[in-house]
This record gives sequence, structure tokens and C-alpha cells, in this order.
Amino acid sequence: MTDPNAIQPSELDQLPDRDPEETAEWQASLDAVTKAAGPHRAAYLMRRTLERAEGAGIALPKLLETDYVNSIPTSAEPAVPGDEALEQRITAWNRWNAAAMVTRGSKYGVGGHIATFASAAWLYETGFNHFFKGKEADGSGDQLYIQGHASPGIYARAFLDGRLNEEQLDNFRREAGGNGLPSYPHPRRLPWLWEFPTVSMGLGPLSAIYQARFNRYLANRGIKDTAGSHVWAFLGDGEMDEPESTAALALAAREELDNLTFVINCNLQRLDGPVRANFKIVQELEAQFRGAGWNVVKTLWGTAWDELFRLDTTGALVRRLRQVPDAQIQTYQTRDAAYIRQDFFGGDPALVEMAKLLSDDKILECFHLSRGGHEARKVFAAYKAAVEHKGAPTVILAQTVKGHTLGEGFASKNANHQMKKLSVDEFKSMRDLLELPIKDSDFVDGVVPYGHPGADSPEVRYLQERRAALGGPAPARRVHPVAPLPAPAEKAFASFDKGSGSQNVATTMAFVRLVKDLVRDKETGKRWVPIVPDEARTFGMESLFPSLGIYSPKGQTYEPVDRDQLMYYKEAQNGQILNEGITEAGSMADFIAASTSYATHGEAMIPFYIFYSMFGWQRTADQMWQLGDQLGRGFLVGATAGRTTLTGEGLQHADGHSPVIAATNPAALSYDPAFAYEVAAIVKEGLRRMYGEAAPGEDQNVFYYLTVYNEPMPQPAKPSVDGVDEGIVKGLYRFNTAESAGITPPANAPRIQLLGSGTAIHWALKAQALLADEWGVAADVWSATSWSELRRDALEADEALLRGEERVPFVRQALQGADGPVLAVSDYMRQVPDQIAQWVEQDWSSLGADGFGLSDTREAARRHFGVDAESIVVAALAQLAKRGEVQATAVKEAREKYGL
Repeated sequence: MTDPNAIQPSELDQLPDRDPEETAEWQASLDAVTKAAGPHRAAYLMRRTLERAEGAGIALPKLLETDYVNSIPTSAEPAVPGDEALEQRITAWNRWNAAAMVTRGSKYGVGGHIATFASAAWLYETGFNHFFKGKEADGSGDQLYIQGHASPGIYARAFLDGRLNEEQLDNFRREAGGNGLPSYPHPRRLPWLWEFPTVSMGLGPLSAIYQARFNRYLANRGIKDTAGSHVWAFLGDGEMDEPESTAALALAAREELDNLTFVINCNLQRLDGPVRANFKIVQELEAQFRGAGWNVVKTLWGTAWDELFRLDTTGALVRRLRQVPDAQIQTYQTRDAAYIRQDFFGGDPALVEMAKLLSDDKILECFHLSRGGHEARKVFAAYKAAVEHKGAPTVILAQTVKGHTLGEGFASKNANHQMKKLSVDEFKSMRDLLELPIKDSDFVDGVVPYGHPGADSPEVRYLQERRAALGGPAPARRVHPVAPLPAPAEKAFASFDKGSGSQNVATTMAFVRLVKDLVRDKETGKRWVPIVPDEARTFGMESLFPSLGIYSPKGQTYEPVDRDQLMYYKEAQNGQILNEGITEAGSMADFIAASTSYATHGEAMIPFYIFYSMFGWQRTADQMWQLGDQLGRGFLVGATAGRTTLTGEGLQHADGHSPVIAATNPAALSYDPAFAYEVAAIVKEGLRRMYGEAAPGEDQNVFYYLTVYNEPMPQPAKPSVDGVDEGIVKGLYRFNTAESAGITPPANAPRIQLLGSGTAIHWALKAQALLADEWGVAADVWSATSWSELRRDALEADEALLRGEERVPFVRQALQGADGPVLAVSDYMRQVPDQIAQWVEQDWSSLGADGFGLSDTREAARRHFGVDAESIVVAALAQLAKRGEVQATAVKEAREKYGL
């Protein structure tokens, strides 16, 4: 019978053996070890051999999993510099105040998380004391992505440091009064402290990778030396289930981002229970990160385990640790020594003998308390290894106990994520454990006191000295005074005012042409950051490849297949374009890093991210909120926009709703320009508002969303009448009247106002001619560049009226005196134009592309949705018939005439 595991001759043909005799000797040695010492010993030898080969740089497949032990043995741990006793007291104060803050706030029902920081305290404190660089030294400091649920611990440290007071701690999660603290890291709500919003979960790790990558981009382009900046992302093991958490691991390894460290707090628990109840999350993450090319450092066990590992002469302990599922590890945390002796040690004779040498106290110390993430020395060793590792990013897998030091009622309990307070007795037990000088009499009326050793205490002086040595407080967000960027030459924008003549031009092409001119600007051109997710050719951007170059830290190590062509694919180490491949999430993370560079690095960059509009807000709207939260600035460009303009692609590509989603974001200024000169005017205004001289009271921390189209159309000249530029920016202006369009309506002809946005204005213009020629109706056509900005202005006017201030919404001002009803039309669902209906004094109706998209020609799709010119005519006649200004029979006649 053939051995199925034997190497077959066909395999040998693929991998020729130059010395079969030597190979046979190695195989015989492995067989002998297996027979004499057992398969466990054989496996051990193979793992050690592979590790040695990997360390020597021999090209072999990586060992994806190592034993369930610390990567750095105790004997190799460096000494922790500084005063460990003082650091222990500082950490104790921070543990206490974090728990007190949430408990005191529980009476208001605002929630909060106690157990997460309790498990991660040393992960943060070790970094603050020895690694995290502040912004007051040279450079930009480090970038810290703090785990959202650990925020109470960061506030507690800022309180100890004197940056927060008791009143602010008492206003945790109560911001309405103006002196509160946001629940999670939030730059918009607490802009002097937080740099990066890290909730919702999963966005922190993705953003951290692209931030580290953008740091290198700035350096490689010669804009800023970021060599001194290190990106630290603190994550939960449960958070790693989010697809965004691991979406860009390969990018980080591929680009050798050794300026990046992930610290994953492996307390083995997520919100409702174990992360991997029947498996081992640490081993799973190790394999995932190693497979992606990361350096992995496991910090699992505290020094109490050293004795157990010394007694493990057979490897039985290490084997058992690999076998026990995570949920059982959690169970040991809550059980007595007898249970652990039976369940953990009782199944293996070697472990039974080991357990006889261990006291109950020793067993409980190991299984209840001693974790690598709870010891400064273990954490320091891991961090030092991470920052010294070159050629790859590092992930530290630090095992902790969720709820550590909070007492038996918290530690490792499935419900501890939802537990918002400790009792007075539990606080007193915690005080005794942490050895804090807090008296029973300090608990007045059952209220837990905050603790502080004093502004001039050894603890506070030490803390501040350590931070001074590392470059100042952290975390901290600093917006350095940056001179407004000079406005680009007017020529770049004015060239669109004359129109395109007889040439048909899509607004997508108009935007790309505008950017091509702007990136040539001597003052600001280098600050543009074009971002595209592998659709540059779709949007006509391939002409930028040879002139700007596509960013690659490796440059171009090959000869491109199209090198002999004018617009060849050019990669360069100092390339300006970020071409991300097929990843909208990665592109948005790029955009966020670039759009906040003015704060992170004191360097204002001008990113524009161009994408299929259907795959932007619908797919990555969570990151658009993150962008607003982080006070980002730049241009999002939804190309091939609209529900009916992208011929043949169908439902999945037919965007009829992105302006609706965009309108929900307070930081987004959403525009749907119809003409090239409108695109130019909006970009010009965006550059002024975000990067130039802001008007008094004007918020610069906004971003623009422009929808542009791929349908080539005649681009008219800008109307030479007053108020056009103001109307473009504010959202509405009259493009023409029936008379200015060359139409001579009959005397007393009924009149209607047609409001169109984006590509829909072309249907409105055709309808204008049909109404005049075939129905004797005069129509004026208006360009609604931004329905949402009109609505925002109207809402502000309403609020002003409630304050007793007289203010008229701009849309009402613009339409004042316009005769007849108003009919609005867009290539989006009717909800988009209907945003302004309540502020329009005239009779209102609208047309839009509601429902699902479909594959067909543009004309057929528009007829299907009832938004083509003929449908507009019928809707206009229906409005006029209701007012008695045309015969009711005209509506039926028109339907039949146009086959509707």
C-alpha cells in the first residue's frame, strides 16, 4: 500500500534534490526523534529549526504560529529606565480616577467603560513614560490612536497632569454645558487633546496604517521630515473582527512601515463574551499578521510564570497552554486553585507532578493576576523591540485580564463591558489593593472621591519630567499657526468661463483639466494630493501619470509595458498621485491622513479623492463621518455621478442617493454642478474657505463633495449677469429666462420656473424649448448647484428667527418675484431637491430618479424614471393646469404626444 504522505516522484521532478543521501539522513533523524522522544519533541525541534532559519534570513515559508509563550524571554528583557515605584503609583492613581469618573457619572445614566482601561493601564502608562513622543520637540511627535473604550484612563492621566480638573471629570459624557468630556477620542469635541477619532471600531487600525504611510509620503516628496514620528494604534482583540481592522495589513508590510506599531490588548473578551471561546485569538492574530509580513511580539505571561516554565522540562506546560481555549482561560480567572489543579494540570502526568510543587497561592497568582500586559517590564521590552525593529511594522499581542484590579465582581466576567460602576466597598478594596492614601472619611454620602497626590508631589513631578523629556504632553492635538495658502492664479479658473464652444465636455473632464492646471501652480501645486482607487483611466486622469508620478516607496523597479507611449504608467518614490488599487476604504484613509496634515504635521495639503459616486458615500460613509470628526479638509469628487448618466452599467453603479447621505454630514458641503464654470467656481471657493483667509466666524474645518458626470455635453459660457458667482456658491442662480434663451413667448403666456442640478439642467433646457415651441409656455431655468447648502442656510435663518433676528433664507431671496410655480428636477431621488421645498413660496413640485437603477441607454433610463425633457414638459403642464393657467386636456395631450 502506498504511503499517502510519502514524497512522490512528480514532486521530486519539481524540486530537484542535489544530494538525496543528505536529504535521507535528515529525514531519518526526524523519524528517530519522533520514535524515541515522541511527536511533540519532533515538532519542537522543527519549530526551533525554522525559527533559526528565519532569523538567519534563509528563504523559507514563515512559521505562522509560535508557542503560546512570550516572544521575549525574561532573561532577554532590558531593565526599565526610571523609577518603577513612582510609575506604579502613577498608574494606581490613574486606575482609581478612571473608575471613579465612570462611577460618578453613572447617576446620570450616561454610561462609560471601566474594565477596558483597567486591563490596558500598563500598555498606556509604559508608552507615556518612555516612548510616546510629544509635539513640543522637533518634528510632529508620535501619532496615537487610543482605543475608544479606554478614554477614561487617558482623561485620568490628564487630570493627574493638571490638564483637566474635577469639574471636567464630573462632566464625562455630558458635553452640552460646554465644559464636558466626550465619551471617546474626538478631535471636534475636544480639539486640544484628541488627534484621532477611533470609534467606530475598525477605523482606527485602518487609519493608523495609512497615517504611517502618509508620513512616508510627505518625507519622500520632500515636504516634511517625518523620520521622528511613530504611529501607535491601541486596539482590542474583539475589534480585530472588523474587516477594516485587517484590510491593509499587507500594504503596511509591503511598504515596510517600521514607523508603525499595533498594540492589541488581548483580554480575550469582546462586548458580550469571549472573542474566540473555543479557539485562541492570540494564535489566530499571530498567524494573520505573520502571514501578512508583520513582526509579531507576544507578551502573554507575567514573571510569576517564570517558575512554571522552569519546571516544564518535558514541554507539557507549553503544549497545554496551546490546547486550552480562551473561554477556559477566562474560567480559570474566576475559579479556585483546586479547580485549576484538576482541570488544567490534571490531564497530563507531567503536569500533575508539576502542580505538586506549586502552592495554591502560586497557582492563583499565575492564573488570576500574572499577565504580560500587566507588567511594566514586559511591556517595555515589547515596545523597545517594536521601535528598534526595521523593515516591517510590528504588532504586539499583549495578554491582559479585562477588569484587572477592579475586584472579583469585574475580572473576566462576560458582562463587565456593560458594568458602569463599583460599589463603595469595591472601591475600598481597590484602594487597599493599589495602596492609595484615600481615607474612608473621604467617601462623603457614598460618593467615591477623586484622588490626586498634589501638584508638587513626586508622582506629578516625575510624570511631567518624563513627558518633558519626550517632547511634551500626549496625546495632544496642535494646530500650528500656518499662513493661509496663496490663491492660485485666476487664469486657471477663468478659462472655464467662456465655455467649450462646439466641443462636448463632461464635467468630470472639466474637473481633471482644472486640477492639471492647479498642480502646476508654483506656490501650491505640490500640496495637491490626487487619490484614486484604480479608476484613473475611467476618469481621464492617465495624463497625470507621467507628469506627477504615482507614489511608490520603491520607485519603479521595472520597465512599464507602455513606456513608449506619451501617457505611460510612471511610478516614483516622490510621486504625487496615490493610486490605491481597488479599495475605497483605503483611499478614504489616505484622504483623512492628507486632509488633517495641517494639524498632524503643520503642513496644509489639498487632497482630492475621485471615485465612482455610487461607491463612495454608500460604501464608506462611516469614514466620511470620521473625516468630519477629525476636522479634515479637502475635495471628495463623486464621478460618473447620477442614476441615468452611466450607460449600461446598471443597478450597482447607478447612484441616485449620494447627495442624500452627504447631506446628513454637518461637515460636508455637497454640490451638484451642471457646468464646467460652476466646477471651477466651487473649487476656487473651497480653496479660499479651507486653505485661505477665512471670513469672521467661518468654519474652515469642512470638506467639499462634488458630483461630476461622464456625459459629454456642450459647456456654455458663464452668464454675464450679477450674482452668478454668489449663487453658485450658495446653491442657486437663474441660468436664463425664456427671453434670454431667445424664446419670444406670447403675451400673457403662462410661466414656470425650472430648477435643475447637475446633468438634469440639460433636460430642463430642452424642456424649456419644447414648452415654448409646442405649448406656448415660458420657462425660466435655474441652476441649483447645492440643494443641501440652500437647506443649511434656510435652517440657520429659521434658528435666527427664533432668536428674534430677521433673516430671509437665500433660496427665498433668489426666487423672490419669480412668476409661476416651481418644478425641480435632478438625476437623484426626489428627496434631494425636496430638501428646500418648505422654504419656496411658489407652488412646488419635483421630479427625480427614485427606485433602483437599471442597465440601458441614457435616454431609455431617463424615460423610465420620468425625468427626461418630455416628462418635464408633462409635469410642468400638470402644475400649470392645477392653477388653471393651461387647459387640463393639455396634460393628456402631451402624454400621448410624447408616448408617456
